[in-house]
Amino acid sequence: MNSRKDSGKVRIMNRRAGMVLSVFLLAGVLVFSGCMENGVKDDSDAAEEIQDAGRGDEDVDFQIVKVFSRAFEPNGMIPAKYTCDGANVNPPLGFEDVPEEAESLVLIVDDPDASMGTFTHWVIWNIEPVSNIEEDSIPGVEGINDFRKMGYGGPCPSSGTHRYVFRVYALDRQLELKAGAGRKELENAMIGHILAEGELVGKYARS
Repeated sequence: MNSRKDSGKVRIMNRRAGMVLSVFLLAGVLVFSGCMENGVKDDSDAAEEIQDAGRGDEDVDFQIVKVFSRAFEPNGMIPAKYTCDGANVNPPLGFEDVPEEAESLVLIVDDPDASMGTFTHWVIWNIEPVSNIEEDSIPGVEGINDFRKMGYGGPCPSSGTHRYVFRVYALDRQLELKAGAGRKELENAMIGHILAEGELVGKYARS
């Protein structure tokens, strides 16, 4: 009789132990699921923050500066005087619609048709926000061009007709950049300070 009672007690204890174990397992599953869900949400939020942090000036609508020259028409031929076949001096340039709040101008001249990729002919910054740049002048701080020289280097295509882009940028500050800096350094220094921009395209072919 005692053995039957003992075996009954054992079965009851086993059932209770099984129920307790099941409760603990269920609780563990719920906690784990909650942690996983929170983790996914946290990761998603972090990804959104990274995307927001990566957004820069690409969504900004800059004002347009009109750029022109009395030496040649837009998309017209640049006179030889301003190239390696002539005096090799910069052409005169004029600007309209420069923002009143502009503190300086930047000018970058390049040849996008060069055989080895875009070739930089002139980088100059901290130009006073004036309405024109005179021929054969140094109106600001000059950097190194792709001829590995300071200052202006005129059009000098190896063959065919090339385009030459005169880009002007109006900035909200003067740049703390030393003379002789390269184009990449200049462009990095300009980030976040551009108020307006514009360009003039001319062409040249050597005879």
